Amino acid sequence: MSEEKDLRIRSKVISEGVNRVPNRSMLRAVGFTDEDFKKPMIGIASTWSEVTPCNVHIDKLAISAKGGAKTGGGAPMIFNTITVADGIAMGHEGMNYSLPSREVIADSIETVMSAEALDGLVAIGGCDKTTPACIISIGRLNLPAVYVYGGTIAPGKLNGKDIDIVSSFEAVGQYQEGIIDDGELHKVECNACPGAGACGGMYTANTMASAVEALGMSIPGSSSTPAVNNYKEEECRQAGELVIELLKKDIYPRDIMTKEAFENAITVVMALGGSTNAFLHLIAMARSAGVDLSYDDFETVRKRVPFIADLKPSGQYVMQDLYEVGGVPAVMKLLLEHGLLHGDCLTVTGKTLAENLAEAEPLKEGQKVIVPFDTPIKPTGPLVVMKGNLAPEGAVAKMSGQKISRFEGIAKVYDSEAEATVAIENRQIKAGDVVVIRNVGPKGGPGMPEMLSVTAMIVGQGLNGKVALMTDGRFSGGSHGFVIGHVAPEAAVGGPIGLLRTGDKVTIDSDTQEINMHVSDEELAQRKREWQQPEPRYKTGVLAKYARLVASSAKGAVTDQD
Repeated sequence: MSEEKDLRIRSKVISEGVNRVPNRSMLRAVGFTDEDFKKPMIGIASTWSEVTPCNVHIDKLAISAKGGAKTGGGAPMIFNTITVADGIAMGHEGMNYSLPSREVIADSIETVMSAEALDGLVAIGGCDKTTPACIISIGRLNLPAVYVYGGTIAPGKLNGKDIDIVSSFEAVGQYQEGIIDDGELHKVECNACPGAGACGGMYTANTMASAVEALGMSIPGSSSTPAVNNYKEEECRQAGELVIELLKKDIYPRDIMTKEAFENAITVVMALGGSTNAFLHLIAMARSAGVDLSYDDFETVRKRVPFIADLKPSGQYVMQDLYEVGGVPAVMKLLLEHGLLHGDCLTVTGKTLAENLAEAEPLKEGQKVIVPFDTPIKPTGPLVVMKGNLAPEGAVAKMSGQKISRFEGIAKVYDSEAEATVAIENRQIKAGDVVVIRNVGPKGGPGMPEMLSVTAMIVGQGLNGKVALMTDGRFSGGSHGFVIGHVAPEAAVGGPIGLLRTGDKVTIDSDTQEINMHVSDEELAQRKREWQQPEPRYKTGVLAKYARLVASSAKGAVTDQD
């Protein structure tokens, strides 16, 4: 009879030997026994926090994952990391910390797992940055691991209609226009977020959860199971058991996170009309796994994948609606049937994607969340890479809800979101304007803040589609309108957006995928000579370190460059 495999691929350095008596003494104080030291040590990375509904329930999910790992034969330990609530950080200085939090989370998980020599990992995320951060750490560590998404929030209800957090942002613009009064505004505030879970539309959290399921790194179906659904705890228990199976089978994250798997993730993002933040996060995730992913790969996939999901922010349904008609597995089953997914990709179940989807139910008959494949909302993906003399490295536009594809207007240039906000509040933005917010990129922000407040006010004032908004910062997954973000190179490093001036004519064309300013070469050369790099906004602390290390948005805004 063959000897049972030792799954202690790293923790053996602690579990055995006279010299490790002090190490084991510490672990006995937290509950370890002689038997536990013979088992693989499993880290349960919990992003539980009371600072946001997205993560407020994850403490219980971590306990379930721990139980599963213990049942499976491991010695599990829960540890925590931070989260930042984008909806709370939005519209003020706090938003500068949002994207950097991705690096803090990834670094902290890597630090604990490595310092304690743990053998496997279950990571549980919720709010926007936690999902990509968990996967970045998993890619770096390359230890058997499973990711579980905490789940989407239920829609809020007001006057018989579903509302969500974006409804709150847009209600501010409606209030400024006199469309609603104080009482109605307060009702929106009190009803938009009814409980635990991440923002309900196809915003960044749900986008990235769907992408990670397509990548093969999470329990099938878990990206669309709502936060308040009792099955979410069962998914976490299964994840704990699965990590032990992955150890037994020698299946590592980089076996799963291949180039083809990332193409599957992009395919699902395009089909669902996900957040533009997927570009930043998927490129960063791929880098952590040693996979070369670029804007060109997004474009290759976009051109062959139809946009088929009538989901907010441009559509009318939310993630819970998608769950009720079959969820992400049903959408992936449809995409696989049409030859748009690599079915032979390995997943954390130990099976291929195609084998997992063979067990999935198809979309329910008569459902309206996913439109018929032969009559898509758009024949190609709505997340478009644009280039031109304003964005030589590229920019990203989300064209999911736009009836127009070309916009020509006069630039109104602002060097901060605060300046642009004042201009919008004072009705200085008119139809035909191209609102430019710059010096808010990865280095210039620093932290590449999102512009949800600005876009929501524009929509609330009835200017959706009548003005364009361009920035070297980001847009929230909840943003919609004629918006172009991630303009690179950014203004803070001398990118062309930093040379633009109020009064310049700008043309944005999503058909030709060009974004250009109509300024002569001679004039641009003169402006370049006159340009001076702005002083760093922060000299010490997290943001100062981030600004020194961060790469271009076109490279995923990573901080661990070669």
